[in-house]
Amino acid sequence: MILSCQNVSKSFGTDEILKNISFHIEDHEKAAIVGINGAGKSTLLKIITGELTADEGQVVLSKGRTMGYLSQQSGVTMGNTIYDEVMEAKKDVIDIYRKMKSLEQDIAQAPEESRDALLNTYARLTHAYEDANGYAINSEVTGVLTGLGFSEEEFSKKVDTLSGGQRTRICLGKLLLSRPDMILLDEPTNHLDMNSIAWLETFLQNYKGAVIIVAHDRYFLDKIVTKVIELENHKSQVFLGNYTAYAQKKAQQREILWKAWENQQQEIRHQEEVIAKLKSFNREKSIKRAESREKLLAKVERLDKPAEINASMHLALTPSVISGNDVLMVEDLSKSFGSLSLFSHISMDIKRGEKVALIGNNGTGKTTILKIINGLIPADSGQVRLGAKVHIGYYDQEQQLLAPEKTIFEEISDAYPALDNTRIRTVLAAFLFTGDDVFKRISELSGGERGRVSLAKLMLSDANFLILDEPTNHLDIVSKEILENAVRSYLGTVLYVSHDRYFINTTATRILELTEGGLRNYPGNYDDYLEKKEHPVTAGTGGAFTVISSAPSSQEASKISEGKADYQRQKEEAARIRKRQNDLARTEKRIDEIEKRMALLDEELTKEEVYTNVQRLMEINQEKDALDEELTRLMEQWEALESQE
Repeated sequence: MILSCQNVSKSFGTDEILKNISFHIEDHEKAAIVGINGAGKSTLLKIITGELTADEGQVVLSKGRTMGYLSQQSGVTMGNTIYDEVMEAKKDVIDIYRKMKSLEQDIAQAPEESRDALLNTYARLTHAYEDANGYAINSEVTGVLTGLGFSEEEFSKKVDTLSGGQRTRICLGKLLLSRPDMILLDEPTNHLDMNSIAWLETFLQNYKGAVIIVAHDRYFLDKIVTKVIELENHKSQVFLGNYTAYAQKKAQQREILWKAWENQQQEIRHQEEVIAKLKSFNREKSIKRAESREKLLAKVERLDKPAEINASMHLALTPSVISGNDVLMVEDLSKSFGSLSLFSHISMDIKRGEKVALIGNNGTGKTTILKIINGLIPADSGQVRLGAKVHIGYYDQEQQLLAPEKTIFEEISDAYPALDNTRIRTVLAAFLFTGDDVFKRISELSGGERGRVSLAKLMLSDANFLILDEPTNHLDIVSKEILENAVRSYLGTVLYVSHDRYFINTTATRILELTEGGLRNYPGNYDDYLEKKEHPVTAGTGGAFTVISSAPSSQEASKISEGKADYQRQKEEAARIRKRQNDLARTEKRIDEIEKRMALLDEELTKEEVYTNVQRLMEINQEKDALDEELTRLMEQWEALESQE
């Protein structure tokens, strides 16, 4: 075990964010923290790193272990080149190299009688340099930079000239090269193209240390993590498996909670009816029996009503006008900006009902193609033709078509005056705007909220051909699932640009890949695309990929006295260390056994023959309570053992 979080709580004023959050991370484990926007994911990461202090509870990192953190606001040192900035992660190795070079000069100039001591020092430095893989340092840095999407021609660029996204990639590269025992990543796939994301997936899969990831990229999480820590309603719950396994178990759990709540409500109503009936008899015995039942009913621990699952809401998204079978015809399209040629001789046809994903590396011109089709910018050459009765609805990344002074409700109602309030509220609720939320002004919304308003507005339009540019940007996972349901059920035609492979996988019926050689067509979803590609996406983009192994953690070294050691004292100390190690191993083994048992019990609760059996449900809940108490005690015991010298 490398990390333990125990009953961590955090509030900002009266706003409670986290309450009694508990989980642990094993050595080499890859875990995800998931939850809706505002659930406290980034706050929890900052508490783990010590950037924020918890109000209650504690975070324990195993002794001698190192931690690296990539936040969404990580910075760089201005004035450095890209290569020099990333090489800063190897400063300790470079310092060893400089000492070696200095010693070489000292050895050459030193008298013979003093050379032995210098040679011994040089041998130690050489050994340390080799252990740190110093002779491969340049290829490591080059491999990471290339994997993250920088060409070797860009290595000499000053970081001052880079965009925020490019600087974030540099920070990520520095973190990966520093090789801590545990890496914490907050939205690491932002600003990466598909090849770079695939490279990062392979890097993290091979990484020897532990990894904790906060990300909305579900495909990325599926590839890497084996544990999901969910933050919901200020509390945490741990699920074993990748994101898809978590989503399935969560759906089963929600169904169980709904059934339990509905069954209890039915029983409460039944008891209330019986009580009312007994009282209506107006006899002393029946009244006493009614009062007895009332007392029993008052003692029942009422289950909280489970939260509504907005992602399960289904909208009937039917265009008012059906287009012809031929929706879009593009022939020999070309576009340049000055001396930069984005693409040339691009052709494609899209038929009614297709959901087409346009993918490709950053800078290949995907957004430009969408803008040309939508008539926002002219092509240099070629032709774009729309089919009969085709009406375009366009969604851009900046949501520039929203009026900042309007409320959400006004934005929709002014655009569609024929819609009644019920229809507007129903659609807005499906995009997570309920109650008084609909009266928020556009200017007060976050980027993700503005995106959801734009999508709701677009889905209500008369358009039968939707053109979407990165529609999942800024959306949390629940919002993405809502959009996926909307796109899948949409009876019109959709063309979109997206880096979200999970979204592509669940919605696309065809994929067009834009490369320097033109467009390549792949029928099917993203999994089909990977299978059909002549050379499947692997870990690099140009150049060999070097896996950087994490260095071993701090090794326990015996303190050897300068003089003659007391044999008995050393023997007792060794026995104490062995006992502590054995106790730690037993404690960690039992913690692992309990977690596996609790996971099995959770699986049991999903079975109909169990959740319909009240007696078995009570037995399982009693066992889970006992295991939870034992787990808390073992966590405290583990912490005490870890803190021993």
